[in-house]
Amino acid sequence: MSGDGAVPVAHRVTHGNTEDSTTHVATWDSLCQLFARRDFLYVADSKLATRENMDHIASHQGRFVSVLPRTRKEDRAMRDWLVENEPDWTEAFTRPSRYVGGDANLYQTAPAPWPSAEGYRVIWCRSSAKIDHDAETRRSRIAAGIAAIDELNQRLLSPKTRMKDVVAIETAARAALEATSSARWVRFELQEREEVRMRQETRGRPGADTRYRRVTRLRHYLSFSVDEDLVVHDARSDGCWPLITNDRDMAEAQLLVAYKRQPDLERRHHQLKSDLFVAPMFLRDPARIEGLMACQFIALLVRSLVELLVRRSMAERKITEILIYPEDRSSAAPSTKRVFELFKGVTRHHLFDGEGHLLKTFSPTLTDKQLQLLDLLGVSADRYL
Repeated sequence: MSGDGAVPVAHRVTHGNTEDSTTHVATWDSLCQLFARRDFLYVADSKLATRENMDHIASHQGRFVSVLPRTRKEDRAMRDWLVENEPDWTEAFTRPSRYVGGDANLYQTAPAPWPSAEGYRVIWCRSSAKIDHDAETRRSRIAAGIAAIDELNQRLLSPKTRMKDVVAIETAARAALEATSSARWVRFELQEREEVRMRQETRGRPGADTRYRRVTRLRHYLSFSVDEDLVVHDARSDGCWPLITNDRDMAEAQLLVAYKRQPDLERRHHQLKSDLFVAPMFLRDPARIEGLMACQFIALLVRSLVELLVRRSMAERKITEILIYPEDRSSAAPSTKRVFELFKGVTRHHLFDGEGHLLKTFSPTLTDKQLQLLDLLGVSADRYL
C-alpha cells in the first residue's frame, strides 16, 4: 500500500503456511518492477528485520525502515544501557489523545549508541502514552500472577487435592505464571508444613475414656515475591522501541512518521474480513483462489480510493468534519463503509406497460449529505442519477 491514504498498490497470494519473513524480498522486487524505481522507502513490521531481507534491499540501492523485534540482542543491550544512562531525547511530534480530556501523546527519538549487528542505523523512539501503557500492563500482569499463585494455594489447601508431588506443584506454578505473562517478575518458593490432627482410636461418641492418636499430614504451600529490582530495571525503558534503517540522510522524526503509517496496512488488510466479508470456501483449483483474491484486491482498492478522495477534498476545501453519522454526528475522517451506507437506500424505479414499453422513470431525491459526498468525490448529481 502507498504511504498516502493507505491505498493498496500490489498483492500476491501465497501458501497459508508461508513465513512472513520470507515474503519481503519478492515483494520489494515486484514493487521495483511496478514503479521502475528503487529509491522509495520500504516500511514493514519486524518480520523485515532479518539479515537476508535488509542486505538484499540495501545491496540493490533500496531504502527500508522497520522495528527491531524484542528477541534481538541489540534490544536487550539498549534496555540494559538505559538503566544507567539517559539518551539525548529529541521531540519528534505530538498527537492529541484518543480520549476526551486525555493528555497529548508526545513522541521522542534518540540515536542508539551503537549500530545493529549488520551495521545499520538504529533509532530509539519513546511515546508518553506507551510509557503509561507499559507500566499498567506490567502492573496488571504481576497482579494476575500473584492471583494465580493464590488460587493454586487454595487448591493445595483443599482436603481433596490431588497435587501432592513436589515436581507437579512446581510445574503447575510455573505454568500459572507463564499463562499470566508474569514469570519475569514474580518468584515463588514451595514450602512444606506439618498439619497435626487428633483422631479417635475407635468409633462412637467421645467420652471420658476415649483415646486419641496423633495424625500428621504434610501440606505444601507456595510463597511468592516480586523482583522489585527487575521491575525498576524494566521501568527505565517503558514506552521505548527501536527502529532500524539503512537511510542515513532522513531525520529521526521523519523515519518515525514514516513507520507510524505501517499499522494502516494491518487495518486495511483487516477490512478484507470485516467490510468485504472474505470467508473460507472450498476451491479445487489454486488459480481460482488467486482470481477470487484479485477481485477482493480490486474491491479494496476502490474502497481505499473513495476514502482518499473524500478526505483529500475535505483537506483542500478546509472542511474539518462532515455530518455523516446518525443524529447528525460528525466525522473528521469519513470511512468508505459509512459513505456507502448513506447511499444504501437510494433506488430508481421504472414503470413499464403490459408490452414492455417504458412509461415513466421515478428518480430518487438525494439528501444534502448525499449531495455533499458526491461533490467531494467529484461526481455530479445528474451523472450519479
